[in-house]
Amino acid sequence: MEILKTHLIQIDWDGPYSLAELNKLQNGETDYGVYQIYGKHPIYGSDVLLYIGKADQQTFGLRISQEGWEYENDYKNFKIYVGRLRGSQLSTNDEWSKEIDLAERLLIYVHKPALNSKSIASLPDAELQDIHILNWGSYRDILPEVSGLRWTSKLDDFPYEIYKYKD
Repeated sequence: MEILKTHLIQIDWDGPYSLAELNKLQNGETDYGVYQIYGKHPIYGSDVLLYIGKADQQTFGLRISQEGWEYENDYKNFKIYVGRLRGSQLSTNDEWSKEIDLAERLLIYVHKPALNSKSIASLPDAELQDIHILNWGSYRDILPEVSGLRWTSKLDDFPYEIYKYKD
């Protein structure tokens, strides 16, 4: 039997924040990671997941403010949830950046937010096969656990049999 390896990424979610509260998300030591934006969509309704993004090399407050959300419909009612990566040991800034990128890509592919249409179409399959994400805290409407094993081609050719009762 082949042993499957996993790379665990844990995300601690916090929110909601409004666009007007982005100044609260400017801590240069900790305010990096992935974020979710909820709001009104003409087809899917109100208070739905619109977008998943990443804040890497710049804080959540700075990154989100650069995206022009204030020009969207009903922007005053947007709810923003920020996810900070956590774990038992500090990683290098390069490793931290890589984990932020992988987490964002897998979360977008799995949840398919309406305003991430460019990112939904392509999945970097090989890079995400061993990624396993655990979402903690206020993760809102995304799944509490997401695995690259489930959402990539990793297990497509994995040998298996239906279990049978044996005497």
